[in-house]
Amino acid sequence: MLNLYTTNIETLSIHRVGNLSKGEPLFFSEKPYALNDEIIGLLKEYFFKPFREKEENYFHFVHDADVEFNTLYQLVTPIFEDESTIHEQSGKIAQHLYNQSNHPHIKSGEVYIALLHDTYLDNEKVKAVGIFKSEVKNSFLQFEEQGNQLEMIIQEGVNIHRLDKGCIIFNVNKEDGYKILSIDSNRYDTKYWLENFLNVDALVDDNFYTKKYLKFSQDFAKDVILPAEDKKEEVLFMNRAINYFAKNDDFEETSFMNEVFENPELIPEFKHYKVEKGPKYQIEDVSTFPIANKAVSDVRSDVRKKIKNVIDLDTNIQIRMDFINPESVDKFIEKGWDEEKQMYYYLVYFNKEQKGS
Repeated sequence: MLNLYTTNIETLSIHRVGNLSKGEPLFFSEKPYALNDEIIGLLKEYFFKPFREKEENYFHFVHDADVEFNTLYQLVTPIFEDESTIHEQSGKIAQHLYNQSNHPHIKSGEVYIALLHDTYLDNEKVKAVGIFKSEVKNSFLQFEEQGNQLEMIIQEGVNIHRLDKGCIIFNVNKEDGYKILSIDSNRYDTKYWLENFLNVDALVDDNFYTKKYLKFSQDFAKDVILPAEDKKEEVLFMNRAINYFAKNDDFEETSFMNEVFENPELIPEFKHYKVEKGPKYQIEDVSTFPIANKAVSDVRSDVRKKIKNVIDLDTNIQIRMDFINPESVDKFIEKGWDEEKQMYYYLVYFNKEQKGS
């Protein structure tokens, strides 16, 4: 679990990185930026808000030979060993980013390298290095009094409500390439940021497997259970799946299947779906792993938003189900077949109608 609200920006270096393929220059600032409380307040919101709003999908530095040969790993490690080197290293980081800016589509912009203190990761205080880049410039209006006339001046600047690119490198798991979060608002050049500049891969841990397996289960419910059964069973299956993860410390696939499938005939379908789709979720060979509680909470919230809990009937009637308390769906809604009318029906039990509904 990540807490950036307590994070302090200790130092900040700003450089401008042009597009190498277009011959645009690289500009180095001679010294760190002189921070004040007002600037720090604005920058903390600008830098950190996208990470607070995004799922915590972590990465780590990689290299074909060994992580120690990863360029950014080599540039960040001296900062964690001696924080006084950060401005010197920031110039090297900007140079590395400039060297990767060799495609005509890559936009020039400012790169900010920040030393971060008092960040809490999994309830432990850690230090981090933040690397952020602003690319897109927005037009805005300034006004100036000239005599008896108010003149309008059009200027361009950075929108501090939208960070274009950024990563936070936490000083943990050094031997495995650190623990890293990344965001990229401009999807047209993701390879440039994630692969060429950072050279990272997804961090495969209990958080990763918990999210991937639950996402796999959610897609199975949508692709298999919903067509084979109905909307009610899709919702109930996902509730049982999430409850399994919520109440257990470790995942074991056989016990999971025995607990979440009320119709055992669907278990072979589940196994086949895993063989077919497992590589997409990177779980094809996974049957046991520790469960990450924070990931379960994130997925539970996401499922409630994404699984449509309304049964739409072709008779212009809707039945809305409560995903938070799905046991009500199981207890008070029954589905059947009417031979005389040759139609399906839902039987709904209740004591009284809710006022105002």
